[in-house]
Amino acid sequence: MPLTAEPLLVEVLRGASVESRHRGAVAVADAHGRLRLSLGDVERPVFPRSAIKVMQALPLVESGAADAYDLSQAELALATASHNGEAVHVAGARAMLAKAGRDETCLVCGAQWPGREDDRGQLHRAGLRPTRLHNNCSGKHAGFVCFAVHAGIDPAGYGAPDHPVQREIAAAIADVTGADVDHAPRGQDGCSIPTWAIPVSAMARGFARLATGEGLSATRAAAAKRLIAAAIAEPFMIAGTGRFCTDFIEACGGDVYVKTGAEGVFCAAIPALGLGVAVKCDDGAARAAEVVTAEVVTRLLGRRDDPVFDRFLRPSIRDWNGALVGSLRATTGWADGLSA
Repeated sequence: MPLTAEPLLVEVLRGASVESRHRGAVAVADAHGRLRLSLGDVERPVFPRSAIKVMQALPLVESGAADAYDLSQAELALATASHNGEAVHVAGARAMLAKAGRDETCLVCGAQWPGREDDRGQLHRAGLRPTRLHNNCSGKHAGFVCFAVHAGIDPAGYGAPDHPVQREIAAAIADVTGADVDHAPRGQDGCSIPTWAIPVSAMARGFARLATGEGLSATRAAAAKRLIAAAIAEPFMIAGTGRFCTDFIEACGGDVYVKTGAEGVFCAAIPALGLGVAVKCDDGAARAAEVVTAEVVTRLLGRRDDPVFDRFLRPSIRDWNGALVGSLRATTGWADGLSA
């Protein structure tokens, strides 16, 4: 039997004509798993990848490691980051490791060129190569090492699924989302740690729990609140220059936490509304997932007509001379009636 196509969510315009289309699934849920919006197959497990880094950072705070090493808000935000590898990101990851008496040689994430051309150029001009600290996940991995060292766990091999660090993380993900990760499909993320496939609805419920603390232990709820507050206070640390997560969090003025994952996944937490949002675009397009996230969040906030969000709701496509040649937009209808 052929699979049913996911709903059409985003159109890409070239001039006034539709050039491309993106389909996917969207869920908006409260902490009890009640769905405010369900589009597409929200029960199909998908790999959340980097979208759930805040869940992966919970043991860092819960164990007392964050306090023992006096991690700043910027460093806590970096522990949840998919950053550009800009100088402040590299320095932050290095400082986190130093507080635990370690350095980049213990990271398993691999070296990665910075995300921005300017930063890659600086390395080239200096005759340098990228290091593991430039990896977009270096802050998360530094957090893993800090947790392990503080807990008396040998961090060697911490990326393996059966390592105590990953077992703690898997338990945290299962607790927050309600997903059965023990029996979920498992893959390896780009930074060499496990990733488990989770239903889109469970991701939305998990982010609602992170936003409210409902359904979590007092310790876990406090850790989630602290990590989200750090990311909202230091949005540059979770992404960087020209990135949707950084810019959208700033535009929301402290009301929303959003986080990208690879392959068209996006999640959001809206504490004041007690809601979580999860998006998966079938073709893996980040550009479409960003538009969907902006459409859902601004409607829930009652701010879709606020001009500050125009560039997120209808991002421009320009030619190499800078002339406007197209844009992206959410298709009509699917988000109608979605409001706080």
